[in-house]
Amino acid sequence: MRCSLIIALVAIFSCLSIAHSTDDGKEQGFSQEHLAELQRKWDTDFAFSGVSTFAHLPHVRCLSSPETAYDIAIIGAPFDTAVSYRPGARFGPRAIRAASSRQSTLRGFNTRAGVNPYNSWATILDCGDIPITPFDNALALHQMTSAYLELGTRPPPSTSTSLSPSSPYLQSSRLITLGGDHSIALPALRALSTKYSQPISVVHFDAHLDTWHPAKYPSAWLNESDPSTQSFFTHGTMFWMAANEGLIAAGSSVHAGLRCRLTDGDGETGDHADDTAAGWVRIATDDIDELGYAGIAQKIVEQVGMENPVYLSIDIDTIDPGLAPGTGTPEPGGWTTRELVRILRGIEGLNVVGADVVEVAPSYDGVGEQTAQAAAQIVFEVLSSMVKRGIAEQKKGGRASGAKDEL
Repeated sequence: MRCSLIIALVAIFSCLSIAHSTDDGKEQGFSQEHLAELQRKWDTDFAFSGVSTFAHLPHVRCLSSPETAYDIAIIGAPFDTAVSYRPGARFGPRAIRAASSRQSTLRGFNTRAGVNPYNSWATILDCGDIPITPFDNALALHQMTSAYLELGTRPPPSTSTSLSPSSPYLQSSRLITLGGDHSIALPALRALSTKYSQPISVVHFDAHLDTWHPAKYPSAWLNESDPSTQSFFTHGTMFWMAANEGLIAAGSSVHAGLRCRLTDGDGETGDHADDTAAGWVRIATDDIDELGYAGIAQKIVEQVGMENPVYLSIDIDTIDPGLAPGTGTPEPGGWTTRELVRILRGIEGLNVVGADVVEVAPSYDGVGEQTAQAAAQIVFEVLSSMVKRGIAEQKKGGRASGAKDEL
């Protein structure tokens, strides 16, 4: 027994000795020179390699990491149980991230904006996805609202440095959501209205109004007298709900790209009358033939104004289904991807405080993943516009436009 005890003690001391020598080796191996060499050799990815985050951005589970600061965060909302036609957009965030793989800091310069959004002033992260139940839409709405409130109130990195910006634009973090069906705009607007203590102007690119009264979906089971009815929450009613809750700035909110069929007439009691009563201005898809993309962009800017806080909500079905078939409610006769991008470029100066790209349903996409590719490009354009406005705000405040706040 004594022999066994001695052998055991020898073994323990040997292990401690080995561990100590290993720790010493680690300390030597993790020198700054060694780390720099490892980064030089291995800290890059090709477009087709690496873990799938948006544009190879750093991934942090921001919802459970309150210490992590960012200027702009990409967040996924894999939710599609509020659709009226084809489901599948819960896989949209994954598809958009995969399609963004050719974007990166190395080759991310946007020639039209004159900026690389990934290496300018903004700290941009991929915050992963909001965990959303597919079984209970009331709970899902609560989860998304809580997540947006949590993420939207995080201060950006610059507010904790000696270079704290004077511009309100730079004092606030922003979220770009990868949908998910379009109903996710309602929880986003609830959070933004709370954050800014005012209704939010919405620039809504879509083939559909999305301001339909829930009773426009006929059902003998619908309790119209109960405003809390769970079935009211759909991807075609969320702006009706938002208007009733006072979340949308009436008179400075715009639909663009409309071409849907209507429930009833276009007169005083029709869908358009309900939409007008909620304070929206409508731009049809066909208006591009008379106004051109520049005219449509100008009309949006004139309606919204340059300083109002704006939520930019982009349904991928704005693009013609011949070019972007992977969506839940396709409507033939839409804009081209180029036309939508040109219009987005024309409104880049707006005070965009949040954005989404929604209704990408990859199961209906083509083999070339063209819908997801278009969505990834649209996110890139929105990112570029946010960063470009930030650079302009920095110049107003006298800060160096190339300075980048690090985590």
